Amino acid sequence: MNTAAKLGSYVLGLAVVFGGALGAGKAVGPVGAPPAEDHSAMAAPTASAGHGKHVMQQAKSDTPGGLQVSQNGYTLNPLTTTIKPGEPTDYRFTVTGPDGRPVTDYQVEHDKKLHFIVVSRDLGNFQHVHPTEAGDGVWSVKLTLPSAGTYRAFADFAPTGGSALTLGTDVLVAGDYEPKALPQVSRTAKVDGYEVALDGDLTPGQASKLTLKVSKDGKPVTDLQPYLGAYGHLVALRAKDLAYLHVHPDGAPGDGKTKAGPEIVFYAEVPSTGDYRLFLDFQHEGKVRTADFTLGTGERPELPAPAPSEHGDDHSH
Repeated sequence: MNTAAKLGSYVLGLAVVFGGALGAGKAVGPVGAPPAEDHSAMAAPTASAGHGKHVMQQAKSDTPGGLQVSQNGYTLNPLTTTIKPGEPTDYRFTVTGPDGRPVTDYQVEHDKKLHFIVVSRDLGNFQHVHPTEAGDGVWSVKLTLPSAGTYRAFADFAPTGGSALTLGTDVLVAGDYEPKALPQVSRTAKVDGYEVALDGDLTPGQASKLTLKVSKDGKPVTDLQPYLGAYGHLVALRAKDLAYLHVHPDGAPGDGKTKAGPEIVFYAEVPSTGDYRLFLDFQHEGKVRTADFTLGTGERPELPAPAPSEHGDDHSH
C-alpha cells in the first residue's frame, strides 16, 4: 500500500457532538464546580475571570470540537506544507476572521493568547506547544514530529469580543506509515520518575469527577508549580474521531483553598461511550511533564420515564 493510501485509510470520520469550549479550548460540560451544581451549561472565563468563573457565552456548533477547520467565520489556515519526520520545522499558520483577514487581536486565556495542541492520529504522540506571533496575524512554532503519518493540530483561542473556539487541521508527515494500536486502558502513568494515578470514571451525559494524584519515588508531591495559571491541564480526545475536550482543574493557585498537590481534581462530561485518551500536563521542579492515560466510559445513564399526563394515555372516546 502506498503512503497516500495508508494515510487516507487512517483519517477517521466525524461523530457525536461535543458541547461548547471551556477555558482555552473546547469542553463538554463545565469544570471547576462541585458536582451538586448544574454542569449542563457550557461557558469559559473571560480575559479577567479566574478559573472558577466560567461566564463567557460559547459558540454553538453541530460539529465536535476540533474537528472543524472553520467556525463562526473563523478559519485555521496552515502556511507550512512540508514536514519531514524528526526534523525541527518552523510551522506557521494564521487564523482568519469573518472579514477574511488574519486575526491579530486575541483574549488572553490561561496566560496565552493561543494554545496549540498536536497529536498523532493513533494518539501515541502528544505535544502542547505555544506559538509566538510573527507579525501580521502569523503564528510560528518550532515543531518536531517524530515519525511519518497524519497528525491533528488544534488551535485553541478566543478572539477579542468573540467566543472561545477550537479549530483543527490535519498535518501530514511524509514517509511510510504504519498506525499503532491504541494504548491499553490504564489508570497509572509513569514519566521521568513520577507516577500519576487516575481515580474516577467517565460517564456519558453527566459530569464526571476525575482525580489525578502525583507522586515521586513513592512519596506524594505537595509542591506542584503553577503552569499557565493552573496546577494541571487536562486534554481528552475521543479515540474514534479525535473529538477534542479541554478541561481545567477545580480551583486555582493562590485562591486560598486549592492545594499544590498531590491531587488535581477535574470535572468533565463526555457525550458517548467509547475509549478516550487523556493527557495531563503538570509542572514540578521547573519542568513540565505529560502523563497519558487511556480510559473507557461506562454506560449512559437511563433517563427516567416521562410522567403520564393528567388525562392518562387513553385517547379513546
